[in-house]
Amino acid sequence: MSDNAPVSVVVVDDHPAILAGVEAWYAASRRPITVVAAGGSVQEAWTAPGSTADVVVLDLQLGEGGLAFGSLRRLVDAGRQVVVYSMRDDEKTALGCLDLGAATFLTKSEGREHLVEATLAAADERPYMPPALAGALGTNTRADRPLLSAREENVLIEWFQSESKELVAQRLGISVRTVNSYLDRVRIKYANVGRPARTKASLVARAIQDGLVDVEDL
Repeated sequence: MSDNAPVSVVVVDDHPAILAGVEAWYAASRRPITVVAAGGSVQEAWTAPGSTADVVVLDLQLGEGGLAFGSLRRLVDAGRQVVVYSMRDDEKTALGCLDLGAATFLTKSEGREHLVEATLAAADERPYMPPALAGALGTNTRADRPLLSAREENVLIEWFQSESKELVAQRLGISVRTVNSYLDRVRIKYANVGRPARTKASLVARAIQDGLVDVEDL
């Protein structure tokens, strides 16, 4: 998506004050963001006009049904870009959402600036790591940190900072197939230590946990 292209959003949250506040924040964005549907049911994301929105902003706790992990998985499996927007701020919930394929995980305490930036990043399919999530993930004190080669780390960080694997290949002077090979090795190493990272967002989270990148590097 172009840097200046308008973005459409469906907001799934069962608190009217949150819905009104989010819509006002988007209306003030430097880049056009339009809430095309909003409500307290995930059905808003499956029916027109929400079914064609560029980004789904999803509250994890809707009504009395517990955490909406199943809804998140179904949206991701359908190819939707989902920003989880939650009162929860624990590492287990955040990583669970990222591993299911959420574009990012945002706490409601982080305010307008981060929700707007997270939404734009999701529309552009770029990683975004807000401060509260980065803080929850911790740093390189884990004993189960995989041993990555210098080249694997280099390719990984370039990918985080690039819009495509093609750009990574150009910058490093290697083929896209080689880029994929390095990224596959990284994923295998994380899986082998019991910390799977199936998506780009979850790989970013793992890298921050292990001190490979800082939020400022993204």
